[in-house]
Amino acid sequence: MTRLRILIFLLVAWLGLPAFSQVVEAERRYDAFFLEAICERAKGNNDAAFDLLRHCVEIDSTKSEAYYYLAQYYGALKKKDQAVACIEKAAALEPANSTYQETLANTYINLRQYDKAAMVLENLYDKHRDRDDVLGILIQLYEEQHEYEAAIKTLAKLETIEGKSERLSYAKSNFYTQLGDKKAAINEMKHLADQYPNDQNYRGLYANTLFVNGQKKKALEIYNDILRIEPENRNALMALLAYEKDEGDPDKAAALTEQVLLSKNITSQDRILLMRQEIGQSEQEGGDSTRVLYLFHKMLEQPQMDADVAILCATYMNLKKMPNDTISAVLEQVLQVAPDNAAARLQLVSYAWQAEDMSRIITLCQDARQYNPDEMAFYYYQGIAYYRQEQLDHALNAFQNGIGVINQQSDPDIVSDFYAVMGDILHQKGLDKEAFAAYDSCLVWKDDNYGCLNNYAYYLSEKEIHLEKAEQMSYRAIKAEPKNATFLDTYAWILFKQSRYAEAKIYIDQTLQCDSDSSAVLLEHAGDIYYHAGDKERAVVLWQQALEKSSDNSEVKDERKQVLTRKIKLKKYLKE
Repeated sequence: MTRLRILIFLLVAWLGLPAFSQVVEAERRYDAFFLEAICERAKGNNDAAFDLLRHCVEIDSTKSEAYYYLAQYYGALKKKDQAVACIEKAAALEPANSTYQETLANTYINLRQYDKAAMVLENLYDKHRDRDDVLGILIQLYEEQHEYEAAIKTLAKLETIEGKSERLSYAKSNFYTQLGDKKAAINEMKHLADQYPNDQNYRGLYANTLFVNGQKKKALEIYNDILRIEPENRNALMALLAYEKDEGDPDKAAALTEQVLLSKNITSQDRILLMRQEIGQSEQEGGDSTRVLYLFHKMLEQPQMDADVAILCATYMNLKKMPNDTISAVLEQVLQVAPDNAAARLQLVSYAWQAEDMSRIITLCQDARQYNPDEMAFYYYQGIAYYRQEQLDHALNAFQNGIGVINQQSDPDIVSDFYAVMGDILHQKGLDKEAFAAYDSCLVWKDDNYGCLNNYAYYLSEKEIHLEKAEQMSYRAIKAEPKNATFLDTYAWILFKQSRYAEAKIYIDQTLQCDSDSSAVLLEHAGDIYYHAGDKERAVVLWQQALEKSSDNSEVKDERKQVLTRKIKLKKYLKE
């Protein structure tokens, strides 16, 4: 019970016992309903809590707590006026309650009623002189309202707490500049510089203020003196460079640009900004890359703290369509500084792919798996590279590890290819059940993966199972790519397996038309189809061509050649 309430009770008691009893009863009822409201609120029963709180203010409108909570509920209900009225009431009833005052100030700020918010915060600070955070908000409010004199006074209060600093002096100087009081703006920074005469950065800030307020000659003298004492001073270098670029000698600006870019005190962000300006200027003047590349080369000769400059250089080289090996050298520098830079490594993988350097791809991807274990693309390219080298076990391992990082955000095209190539590998290893499961997964991620549809259909036909499903998949593939000889051959072969010889002959003819250098397998398929379609002489000719192709191909097994030889000799199809 607050002191005010105790005094009221004593006063009422002095006036008369019946009235005192009524007050006590009202107090008891208020407390009971308020406690119940808080309990319902804690349970998440906000409707009940809201009703109870409204009843509280009906019982006693002089107590702040119910108004404070009602303001929150009205705010949630988007009833702005009622919410504001309630928090204003709570703050008025308990002006010493900092929570209420801060909430009221924030409410006014959200309503963009900055003058009211400032008034509340000024009162709050008067009661809590240790609240420097309140002064910080007041400065922002006054700046928003262009009340620069009030902002300066508030900064002065903050200085009494924190002491003089670069941040506060610079802010005061800027506000003086906004007021048009150049002398005060300059003096503010001069006082700071005089207070720390050996700190060249403060002198640089003083020079900046002189420059902004029209005293350029004096500012330039200070910049040059700073560089005499500290040749690598960032602020002075950047200020002089800006001056030379805007108003000075172009040759001096060019020389100073190089000096700044190679300075050890310049940040990476500074270098990137300056190089973007150089690139923009170069492109405007015709796109000669000589100077830009020279500057990049000079910077990249220095020890690199981060990869930003090298990344920008590689990006620029790409823009200028420079040779891959030249760009690769820069990307290698990126990885030396930032081995986890996935974009740079992927670009190197791309270049290695174009050069068909599978060993290089494998090395790049293996290293990437240490630094970017969740980047699926590296598992994919490593698996493909192993596959191209016919290292099936290593390829399968790479793909299986890659599947472990697949999630809902993964690229469906890449995931689909993951499973498709896995299916091909598993089939080559004689694991058809596992291969077909992989193909099914591939089509879940991308049901129009036509390479997978074709291979899946062909391997089903070879095992003479699910031929209807195989035909449907194969037909989708040839509808998408009607001149793809491989797809046409698969469809013709499935029709052959279904004893639909006349239809099979139509599609095998299309296959032969689309493939001027048909493989031994395709020619043998054609011979088998022609034989069953009734043209045995043409079948023998096609078998003979298949045998000739087989003789030139060391990959064709001897058993296959023997079967072809027997077909030709017997002039008869032999079912295997």
